[in-house]
Amino acid sequence: MALIDLRSDTVTQPTPGMREAMMAAELGDDVYAEDPSVNRLEAWLADELGFDAALFVPSGTMSNLLALMAHCERGEEYIVGQQAHTYKYEGGGAAVLGSIQPQPLDNEADGSLDLARVEAAIKPDDFHFARTRLLALENTMQGKVLPLDYLAAARELTQRRGLNLHLDGARLYNAAIRLGVPAREITRYFDSASVCLSKGLGAPVGSVLCGSSALIARARRLRKMVGGGMRQAGVLAAAGLYALQHQVARLAEDHANAARLGEALAGLGYAVEPVQTNMVYVQLGERAARLKAFMAERAIAVSAAPRLRLVTHLGVSPVDIERVIAAFAAFRDH
Repeated sequence: MALIDLRSDTVTQPTPGMREAMMAAELGDDVYAEDPSVNRLEAWLADELGFDAALFVPSGTMSNLLALMAHCERGEEYIVGQQAHTYKYEGGGAAVLGSIQPQPLDNEADGSLDLARVEAAIKPDDFHFARTRLLALENTMQGKVLPLDYLAAARELTQRRGLNLHLDGARLYNAAIRLGVPAREITRYFDSASVCLSKGLGAPVGSVLCGSSALIARARRLRKMVGGGMRQAGVLAAAGLYALQHQVARLAEDHANAARLGEALAGLGYAVEPVQTNMVYVQLGERAARLKAFMAERAIAVSAAPRLRLVTHLGVSPVDIERVIAAFAAFRDH
């Protein structure tokens, strides 16, 4: 049987059209800003999302790191969710490489941060404290979408208190599809946004940081410092641009597959969190390791997590979803 991989949407493979775009890409030296395909991607996405400029980088981790370092000086601070990638899942890079202090707050059940708690966490203007510079939000947050009115309130708060606002938009387009709005209706509230090309969009490598011309100029210098300057990177940028221009609308299919999976698992008696986009969370507890082995025998790849995340993507079809549902039914009765 063909493998069904539900561990993450990072396991996607380039489509035939994307491979053709990669083969045909015009190339140059991007460190000299001479790669036409990279320049085209950066200009296209900056315009698409309503920013002045953009920067192509190898990964979402680097994109977020550059944003934090471009917004904050050494000894300054950013406010962030406990479960956010920029705090929990990116190796502590902001603290280790940027000397930037994180101020983590608990995420609410809907993925947001309580803005009253955010405001209370802003440090007074006193040399005893790190200077609070930035609020970092993530959308989607574990598959949950932050509403537009919440983003507007976050923007009002940061402007009133003199902070910048960064978006980890690793799955920005999943959020836009869920809300039924152009992506710029989300990014319009932010001073910078990181967009991953290598998750649901299906490109093999890369993320893009968008922001003001001054912020991107600083980020470009920092990119070189941390080893992110690439040479003939247009072969990768062409894949990203193809994904943005051809593979956004189909994210709705992933959402539909996730909704079907979540509904079916709940019907089988599993404890399933509400599904909004392409992620299904199932509470398994001590059964997690047994489930992973059981699924592996049936050519289904899942993680061994008590709070199991199942992620749909372009490599998972409706037929695959039915096979997964049948396997979960068999495990329940095992």
